[in-house]
Amino acid sequence: MAETVKLSRQDAARAFVAYHFSQDLSLSGAFHRLGSIQFDPISPVGCNHDLVLQTRVPGYKVGDWQKITYADRQLYDGWDKQASLVPLEGWPLRRVFHHWHRGMYQRISEEHPEAIDAILGELQSRGPLMPRDCDFQHRREDWKTSWHGPNVSKQTLRALWHIGKVVTTGRKNGHHVYDLTERVIPAHLLEEPLLSESEAVKQIVLERHRAVGILRPTAAWEVWSLPVKAGVRNAGLKSLVDEGFLIPVEIEGVKSHATPHYLEHLEAQPSVARVRFVAPLDQFMWDRKMIQHLFGFDYIWEIYTPEPKRKWGYYVLPILYGNQLVARIEFSARKGVLEVRQYHQESGDPGPDYLADLRRATKEFMGYCGAKTTSVEGHIAKKVAKALNFT
Repeated sequence: MAETVKLSRQDAARAFVAYHFSQDLSLSGAFHRLGSIQFDPISPVGCNHDLVLQTRVPGYKVGDWQKITYADRQLYDGWDKQASLVPLEGWPLRRVFHHWHRGMYQRISEEHPEAIDAILGELQSRGPLMPRDCDFQHRREDWKTSWHGPNVSKQTLRALWHIGKVVTTGRKNGHHVYDLTERVIPAHLLEEPLLSESEAVKQIVLERHRAVGILRPTAAWEVWSLPVKAGVRNAGLKSLVDEGFLIPVEIEGVKSHATPHYLEHLEAQPSVARVRFVAPLDQFMWDRKMIQHLFGFDYIWEIYTPEPKRKWGYYVLPILYGNQLVARIEFSARKGVLEVRQYHQESGDPGPDYLADLRRATKEFMGYCGAKTTSVEGHIAKKVAKALNFT
């Protein structure tokens, strides 16, 4: 049994920040470092995947991910922690999701087998297609309230996507353009042996830890996104500890597991304090109870909370400064204007240089989202509003 490493909250938090942000990365390097980035289409100021990348890739601009995905074929759209952008070499491991997600395909194959045959035939003969471009068209009015709507072609293509028969080869105005998998994923990846479920779970659990650095075994289901019983996941976790890939860690009473690479960052020298706007679904924020334990920062993503019940705002980003989460901010970019709708600072003084660096970071953020000016809501404190104001 591996010996448990005991850490203070302060040391663990410092290592956590260093693990995620101690060095700038290239665009492809960020994906390989994180393993995948969750794709979320909601875009008040770029999408989640854009926001994750702008914290790590100098000069990144909204949409830069598309070239390396659809032109350079370094990434693919697939399922990991929900819908994600994944480095191409991650395909073999994630084939297990094709097995787990067969339910939608089985329903289509029972109720509309003709749709599967017709659409696969069209892709074979015509090439990449959007659902609306298919010759086969049929509506199911009783599917109106389902996630993908009443269009049978759309539902069929999505079902085929979930089992790995088709992949996204591009996007038009945010909508998937599908093609046969063998035209996009290289043959050597398609031909790799299928892992057993237990081995695939084990490797995905390891990837989750590598993505975050340190995780509680009781982290929320969404962190793992594995449709298996906790016992299967815990068996993989135990094996990873026994083999030395993960190390038990206790942080002032909270049990967790860390990668050796995370623990190496305990020796990292303090970096110059720098403001970063962190995405809601960034790996840094995955285990929110751990974030609360390490930083005293209680974060709730209120996008699905009815407006009258929101405490902070619709799409609020945590603000990291040095080794502290010091505030939260809500942006919206429209027609060249970066609107600052909410700003809430945590208790405590972030330091005399914070506002100056907040201004620097806001200027860089404007470049990221293509804004020329800012608009700051009047209820925001004057000294903060001054730092955020660019007219």
